[in-house]
Amino acid sequence: MKNTANLAEATLGDTRWAAVVARDGSADGSFFYSVATTGVYCRPSCAARLARPENVRFHPTREDAERAGFRPCKRCKPDRDGSAHAEAIAAACRLIETAEHPPALEELARQAHLSPHHFHRVFKAATGLTPREYAAARREQRVRDALRSSDSVTGAIYDAGYHSNGRFYAASNGVLGMTPGEYRAGGARTEIHYAVGECSLGSILVARSPRGICAILLGENPKQLQHDLEDRFPRAHLVAGGADFDELVSRVVTLVEEPAQGLDLPLDIRGTAFQQRVWQALRRIPPGATASYSEIAKAIGAPKSVRAVAQACGANTLAIAVPCHRVVRGDGSLSGYRWGVDRKRALLEREARP
Repeated sequence: MKNTANLAEATLGDTRWAAVVARDGSADGSFFYSVATTGVYCRPSCAARLARPENVRFHPTREDAERAGFRPCKRCKPDRDGSAHAEAIAAACRLIETAEHPPALEELARQAHLSPHHFHRVFKAATGLTPREYAAARREQRVRDALRSSDSVTGAIYDAGYHSNGRFYAASNGVLGMTPGEYRAGGARTEIHYAVGECSLGSILVARSPRGICAILLGENPKQLQHDLEDRFPRAHLVAGGADFDELVSRVVTLVEEPAQGLDLPLDIRGTAFQQRVWQALRRIPPGATASYSEIAKAIGAPKSVRAVAQACGANTLAIAVPCHRVVRGDGSLSGYRWGVDRKRALLEREARP
């Protein structure tokens, strides 16, 4: 009896229990729960009869629940990706991607047979972006593709759905990281200075564009780091930094060795709208602390986008400055890291020191 009471108390004291009681659909994907008496695991929103708290256990992933011996609930089907609205959201995404002009929220909601407010919430939970942000991201991708193939910068801008040259040029640095003409030429007129140094984690390459530091790469082979930079900026004018650049590299190396000092330098962060939101959330994690992928997803208002958060972490090319090494699995274990799990472990151990 005492053990039963302790198990119930542990469940009742867990914040996730409130989501199960409320059948909170916004918590779906952030965790799963199992029921000892039935042998199944469920989503937080499962409509099945509420289990007794002493029989409930929480799991960060469906794989964790299955490793513990539980099978998926046949009612809420937690082993399937997406939700009851997955097809409607997929259809909305297709409409946004193919429409000449971004569809209005009311039009998208009507097609999904949902109210505008509910559609907006469900769409953001499923994609990590609002419909407006998704449409903007797709339009930005279209203009990138058009600039690579079009004979005319103006034609590419209008073909992508922008109605004004001036409006696009005003935002082009944020969208492309350079002017449309420079992007169309593969960054050929963009000058990027770089240098390779050494730190306790191996070789480190630091690159700077006119907007700020645009790459911090780690590895064993300096030549490979240079090739990585060339792949990222294939037609930019790469210039080996001189003596004045050594101070910048030294400041970045200091960040590696003493992360608590922080890096007070401008960054040239380039990515999709969703990646930018993830990276901003990572920069809010202080040295010595970690966050799980699901916690980051919640922090940016997209609790179901855990996998997309992991992909954004993997796309980060500003090691240390955008601290993707501080993101761990739900159980606290280390996951993959673009520059190697051993470096991730070393950075976290260094930051944990008093």
